Parts: sequence; structure tokens; C-alpha cells
Amino acid sequence: MAHANQSQEATTYFNLHTVGIGYLNRVREVQVRRGQPFMACDIAALHGAADAVEYTRFDCKVAGGEAERLIRLYMDAVKAEKKVLLSFRISDLWIDPFLYEKGDKQGQPGASLK
Repeated sequence: MAHANQSQEATTYFNLHTVGIGYLNRVREVQVRRGQPFMACDIAALHGAADAVEYTRFDCKVAGGEAERLIRLYMDAVKAEKKVLLSFRISDLWIDPFLYEKGDKQGQPGASLK
């Protein structure tokens, strides 16, 4: 009796991680047509010199039970327009191009980091 060796190949992933500190904004539940709703937020990440701080905005899907618990804990403070500073780790960033639909930049191209 012959036995065939079946090897299960493991899939390898390469993750891009960005870490930093920033201000929590626009916490929300996102409803989707198909699939489960999810929590999302914006983070205004700080960078640059301490005396001339610059910000980069990230639109994030909250992933992981502990992250979701902490974001929910501060949701009311964000709605009350209080500043909530947090540390974060974002993985696998991608750019979402769009056209501004209103305001001074209406019709101009823009991009969001997600």
C-alpha cells in the first residue's frame, strides 16, 4: 500500500505597519449591504517637530476586540468634541482617490489614506 505525502504549504503574508500617536475623530458604525457592520474612525496622526506639529489623517477600520473596546470607551468624548489622544498601529495602508463634491475644492482630485 502506497501513501502519498501531502504537504500543506503555509501562506506567507507581508504586512506594512505604521505606528504613532494622534487624535481620535469621527467614530462611527458602518452599515454594509452584505456582511457585518464594522466600527470605523479617523485618526489625525502627529508628526514633525514638536514646535511645528503637522497632521496626517487616516480613515481606519477598527480591528480587534481590545481596540474596539477602547474606541467605544471614548466615543462619547469624541462626540462631545473633547480631544482624545491615542497611540495606534495601522496595518496595510492603501490610498483611496476621490473627487471633492462640495466646498472650495469642488471638482478637484483628493486622496484618503485608509
